[in-house]
Amino acid sequence: MTPGSSTGAGVPFNRPGPVGREAEYVLEAMRSGHLSGDGPFAKRCERMLGEELGARVLLTPSCTDALEAAALLLDTRPGDEVIVPSFTFPSTALGFVLRGARPVFVDVRADTLNLDETKLAGAITERTRAILVMHYAGIACEMDAIVEVAAARGVAIVEDNAHGLFGRYRGRPLGTFGRLATLSFHETKNFTAGEGGALVVNDPELLERAEILREKGTDRSRFFRGQVDKYSWVDLGSSYLPSELQAAFLAAQLEARVEVQRRRLEIWDRYQSGLGCWAADNSVQLPAPGPRIEHPAHLYYILLPDLATREAFRRHMAARGIDALFHYVPLHLSGMGNQFGGRVGDCPVAESVSDRLVRLPLFTDLRPAEQERVVEAALEFHA
Repeated sequence: MTPGSSTGAGVPFNRPGPVGREAEYVLEAMRSGHLSGDGPFAKRCERMLGEELGARVLLTPSCTDALEAAALLLDTRPGDEVIVPSFTFPSTALGFVLRGARPVFVDVRADTLNLDETKLAGAITERTRAILVMHYAGIACEMDAIVEVAAARGVAIVEDNAHGLFGRYRGRPLGTFGRLATLSFHETKNFTAGEGGALVVNDPELLERAEILREKGTDRSRFFRGQVDKYSWVDLGSSYLPSELQAAFLAAQLEARVEVQRRRLEIWDRYQSGLGCWAADNSVQLPAPGPRIEHPAHLYYILLPDLATREAFRRHMAARGIDALFHYVPLHLSGMGNQFGGRVGDCPVAESVSDRLVRLPLFTDLRPAEQERVVEAALEFHA
């Protein structure tokens, strides 16, 4: 269950479902005799994503797995540090923490809720292994400034692009700025396999090892290409392959990507236009993508004036059968964050945002009448 979720009837926060040929493809996979990873549907998904991003893409069972693989690929070790925005899901940092790294929490911008690039240089030390960025709601971080700082200090960038597939910054796809990036196909994402993810390898020097790590540390991929006469254990790794059933479902989702994105952007735009005047009258902040940013309409959030008003708004919506959910507890204030020295006041913007944010229902088959019900309920609320 996602943070702040409810199970009430009415308009749900999310309603995952097929958008095309999912049932046909899953049945085809079942009959194929290949149900394990790296099958024909997996390769189809990787090819579609690779063509869109201009990079090698490797499917994984989850975005969290992809982030763990990224930590392995960058040889993360005890004593290293990684910079992470405090307002993100724990998975962004978790793979690196598992390798012994210490997360250094950085505050976010008040406008985009993304890592504040002006605080980045001061957070880097000689121990910094990577800068982890997450494009919240699919709205891009200020990647020009982040790339400049990272290059000047010789630090790798890893993009947690769980929210941002098919988003762009200055015309360039999100997920192509870091040496590595990760994608999510969880049921709450624009495209889903129920669970699922992918590792995007933008640095060709990391590709062969990435294949080894996801194949339990073996050079199995080289064997199938005829580069070795047998495969064996050659490195660290894990089982980072999703099943062919997951890939079959995802392939149908990705094939419908143009229509899926069109629908979601229409829903996002209707929220933005329908709530504009109400937001101004009630001191509510709406998302504000900049002119250089093309977002994929992953989620729609609003920021209420304070915690008390946020909770009153959520009660108001729940009474009308509408799921309006909050989001992350700042990482630096979590139980694990406390263990790494996080304290109240370290990231004031993240702390404020966490108290005030509400996400409204946004999913591909949200019907116009359902969205109108959400908008009308919101307009009835006065701070």
